[in-house]
Amino acid sequence: MKHSNQRRILLTGATGFVGRQILKALLEEDCLIQCIVRPGQEVDLPKSPKIRPPIFTEDLFQESVCWWKNVFQGIDTIVHVAWYAEPGKYQLSMKNLDCLAGTLHLAQAAAEVSVRRFVGVGTCFEYQHSSATLSVESPLGPTSPYAAAKVSTYLTLSNCLPMHGVEFAWCRLFYLYGVGEDSRRLVPSIRNALSHGQEVALTSGTQVRDFLDVQEAGKRIAKVVMGSHAGPVNICSGEPVTVRELAESIADVYGRRDLLKFGARAENPVDPAFVVGIPSIL
Repeated sequence: MKHSNQRRILLTGATGFVGRQILKALLEEDCLIQCIVRPGQEVDLPKSPKIRPPIFTEDLFQESVCWWKNVFQGIDTIVHVAWYAEPGKYQLSMKNLDCLAGTLHLAQAAAEVSVRRFVGVGTCFEYQHSSATLSVESPLGPTSPYAAAKVSTYLTLSNCLPMHGVEFAWCRLFYLYGVGEDSRRLVPSIRNALSHGQEVALTSGTQVRDFLDVQEAGKRIAKVVMGSHAGPVNICSGEPVTVRELAESIADVYGRRDLLKFGARAENPVDPAFVVGIPSIL
């Protein structure tokens, strides 16, 4: 029997790296979940009576405000995770403009049908980077199309949604790793090479980062979803770790630090030297 206060949540990006962990965590809560997926992706959803039959779309970022208003009937909380995120391409891609425009349509529909709560997902790249640890009060200073589109989304929704009675929270993700990670990303690419006895070409590895397991990130975001916190939230560990330290910790599992070739790859001139956050208290 449905409880009167049971949340009815709509989740985008449910089969993605981050989204599947949010979904997993939400299944531990008192809620019903509606997922938006591409045709064929429904096979990647877990089996649970809490997950309603999915709604299909070839591209949610091309859907109209009217389409979303129909989808949002009976929904009280939206968790918008979907975004273009192909490793090595997403930061500079013009597809970020499609994601921005589509997200604004989604949010406009949410406001028009009086959804109660909207939780979006941002990035640590929204911040202006320096040698300082980043809090949610730190100044924003995007330097890529991806970061700029995320900042534009945050600024627009944080000003518009509350005016229409919609609670708005924005979860900024730092450097996530873990289960389901794309093989082209740093941690799995190092593991794959070492498992085959291959050398790994790396930069100097002096960059300081804030790494967090994606399963922990999913739990924290689910807590934001089920709570009442409004505004930006840092989803991070707060622990500074150099890329070199991370790579060496992985290599130690294989006993092959000798395969790590630091300095073999040129430094990325736009790669920030220091990105560490102050975790939000939830």
